[in-house]
Amino acid sequence: MSAPAGVSLRPMRWWDIDPALGLERELFADDPWTARGFWSELAGIPVTRHYVIAEDPDGTLLGYAGLAAAAGQADVQTVAVRTDRQGAGLGRTLVGSLLAAAVERGCTEVFLEVAEDNTSARRLYDGFGFERVGVRRGYYGPGRDALVLRLRLAGR
Repeated sequence: MSAPAGVSLRPMRWWDIDPALGLERELFADDPWTARGFWSELAGIPVTRHYVIAEDPDGTLLGYAGLAAAAGQADVQTVAVRTDRQGAGLGRTLVGSLLAAAVERGCTEVFLEVAEDNTSARRLYDGFGFERVGVRRGYYGPGRDALVLRLRLAGR
């Protein structure tokens, strides 16, 4: 899957943590990831983790996404796209990159949680064929449930 014009994808590295934290605070103000959380995730690369950054030609962070994969199963850990770049296909590109990594790692299914009220993200995942398999009550805080979604990769 190709990135939108003027956007490049590359592996996430430690020097991307500070810009990612800024985006976390902007997008997920109620429960942003911490630097420690990012360091922990990046420590798992390449054994069980795959993280990718989307940036413009001058190196500005536009978004990122991460995957955990082990024993034939993968979990989307995070997907974030700057507000001013949403709706232009960047989220689709990032998720496509995660799914390609899951296939390369021999995974047969991918899971994720998405806020029940996040209609744009739900449309994105629906477009890939993710199916609802459960609900996690209060996952995103009181009154904010998460839908648990699964995508079977067999035959892809």
